[in-house]
Amino acid sequence: MTWMRWRPAMEGALYGSQGGFYHRPEGPAGHFRTSVHASPQYAAAVGRLLLEVDEALGHPEEIALIDVGAGRGELVGALCELLPGRLRAYGVELAARPGGLPQQVRWTERVPQGAVGLLFANEWLDNVPLAIAERDEDGVPRYVEVTVTGEERLGPPLTGADAEWAQRWWPEGDRTQGERLELGGTRDAAWAAAVGALDRGLAVAVDYAHRKSDRPIFGTLTGFRDGREVPPVPDGSCDLTAHVALDSVAVPGVHSLWTTQRDALRALGVDGSRPPLALASSDPAGYVRALAAAGEAAELTATAGLGGFGWLVQAVRMPVPRSLAGLAGWQTLGA
Repeated sequence: MTWMRWRPAMEGALYGSQGGFYHRPEGPAGHFRTSVHASPQYAAAVGRLLLEVDEALGHPEEIALIDVGAGRGELVGALCELLPGRLRAYGVELAARPGGLPQQVRWTERVPQGAVGLLFANEWLDNVPLAIAERDEDGVPRYVEVTVTGEERLGPPLTGADAEWAQRWWPEGDRTQGERLELGGTRDAAWAAAVGALDRGLAVAVDYAHRKSDRPIFGTLTGFRDGREVPPVPDGSCDLTAHVALDSVAVPGVHSLWTTQRDALRALGVDGSRPPLALASSDPAGYVRALAAAGEAAELTATAGLGGFGWLVQAVRMPVPRSLAGLAGWQTLGA
């Protein structure tokens, strides 16, 4: 029986060329829904944000839309014709280019360097592999080791960068035996590389999230298969995901905002209000369409659901787009 730490186990289970979950032909949408799949209003809101980024950047000759963790290209495919002649649309994903994607979408495994525009990562960071630790009976955090069948045991104490990350970003609390620590250094590095690739623009990470004041005591690592939550077994049969410490992810020295998806989408015009009842008499078909749209918007902004997702917004050498400028909490982070 082979034991390994969770980070390499997740790497192989999700992205391994032989049997990795994200190489399966049905794609992630065959197992779970993201905001992109929930309603076309999500893509429309991202499109409005792209137009505002273009405006804030002074309408450059060439502007990029970079969809990181693009899945099967649903978001970037919906927006690739938004700015004809000037938009360079990229889907960044380790899986092979999906069939049927518009030809103008450039499919790549790496974020392009030196781009100017909008970098948008919807539910990407929660799938960046990370190490898991657990406190032993003395309160010492030790690496959790796992087999391909999901059996776990405690390994050695944390060392190096993982120990430093835990010391800075994961509060010790009462050092409860069994407390799980999800060590986000790999996510921090992945986001820093993505943001660092932008010459100018807006970088947005959207994900299940927590901050230092509300870290989950027993962790969030879980699996998804066929639309259902399942135990996290690193055999390639299910998605493996853990919530993101968005406060540690943020790149220092960049004007930044932490907010919720509810507040961000409302600022971008997604409104879950019911249409006026009078419309049912004057335009019954229009009322039904408006009611359906309101239901979709309500799902995207529900506090207990998709609306509770965290948004980390970082403006790289550009003014803040006007719709998001009115949201409270903008700050320039120190090193």
